[in-house]
Amino acid sequence: MTQHVPSRQLRFFMTAAAPCPYLPGQFERKVFANLPFHDGARVNDELTHAGFRRSQNIAYRPACETCAACVSVRIPIGEFAPRRTQRRILSRNADLSRDLVEAEATTEQFDLLRRYLNSRHPGGGMCDMGWLDYVAMVEDSGVRTHLIEYRLPSSDGGPGDLVGVVLADLLNDGLSLVYSFFDPDLDRRSLGVFAILDHIRQAVVVGLPYVYLGYWVQGSTKMDYKTNFRPMEALRPMGWERLP
Repeated sequence: MTQHVPSRQLRFFMTAAAPCPYLPGQFERKVFANLPFHDGARVNDELTHAGFRRSQNIAYRPACETCAACVSVRIPIGEFAPRRTQRRILSRNADLSRDLVEAEATTEQFDLLRRYLNSRHPGGGMCDMGWLDYVAMVEDSGVRTHLIEYRLPSSDGGPGDLVGVVLADLLNDGLSLVYSFFDPDLDRRSLGVFAILDHIRQAVVVGLPYVYLGYWVQGSTKMDYKTNFRPMEALRPMGWERLP
């Protein structure tokens, strides 16, 4: 089954080889294209279905010469049932407020992002991200996208402390989690897992069949958490297939 992508007016480019951030000893290359602002939502939909991911106004997909470990995955919402540990995570975070906001960067979000990167990904590819980089990540696109903010309860009636943020795209058949970050001091809450569970709930509410989680890399400990969401589908050469 051939994956059809919108090639009209799109030019695809290839990055140079660079060390893989997930598998030691491997090198990664990516094919990418600039998303058009006038038709970005449709193009983003079709490219996501073909295994691409979005970063700002760029859609990219791994094109490594000696490795094919990166696999696009999605959760079929109609068949998902949370496991016992996932139900506990939902219960543990039932006190959080959830606000859908416009894709506009704030300094409060950026401060949380810096804490998250410094704690969880020191020396990573995003560790040097500055304010203007964050603004571009959130605002520089022509697709249907939004932010979800999670906050602790407030004792004075005002907004509670911001503890989690998710940048997510709205597709014609699901929600695509572009990037998420959270308070690194609240490990017990498992906020990253909670954010995925919350988006599964929201997909049910709005009647969308899938939540797209980006890439899963078998053998990478950074990606192990994704295998806890079952059933899960992976994009293979013949199309989307159920993972065993």
